[in-house]
Amino acid sequence: MGCLTAGQNMDRNDVTAAILAAKLAKGLKWEELAKTLGTSKEWGTAALLGQMTLTRAQAEAIGAQLELSSEAVALLQQAPYKGSLPTTVPTDPLIYRFHELVSVYGTTFKALIHEEFGDGIMSAIDFRMAVTREPDPKGDRVSIAMSGKFLPYRTY
Repeated sequence: MGCLTAGQNMDRNDVTAAILAAKLAKGLKWEELAKTLGTSKEWGTAALLGQMTLTRAQAEAIGAQLELSSEAVALLQQAPYKGSLPTTVPTDPLIYRFHELVSVYGTTFKALIHEEFGDGIMSAIDFRMAVTREPDPKGDRVSIAMSGKFLPYRTY
């Protein structure tokens, strides 16, 4: 199979780089790759960028589509090290805006969630997300809907 060859002692970052190179070379979109995985474009993109674990069937299917090595396919099935940002405060302008969002609205999110649900957190494990375009005469808008299970803190 193509991009990465077995025996290179690759890590998950190498697999992500190979996925990105193959995606570009083949002119594919994240949504097309997610269809191969049988997932939403949001989860599939996160997985292919190294943040989720693929099943054997998913890893083999995407490996065949992108011509990945057997070592890369095996690594796609391993639990990844979560967290993909190279710095604490992101420098990429788009990602920085999410940091800014949490800096400005984080206490608001916390206050409103605690008022509505009680003391706890929103799960990033039992989680859904949808990224869509909202047409607007003043310029299209990005809509991101996030839904995470509420997990209350327990007394023990």
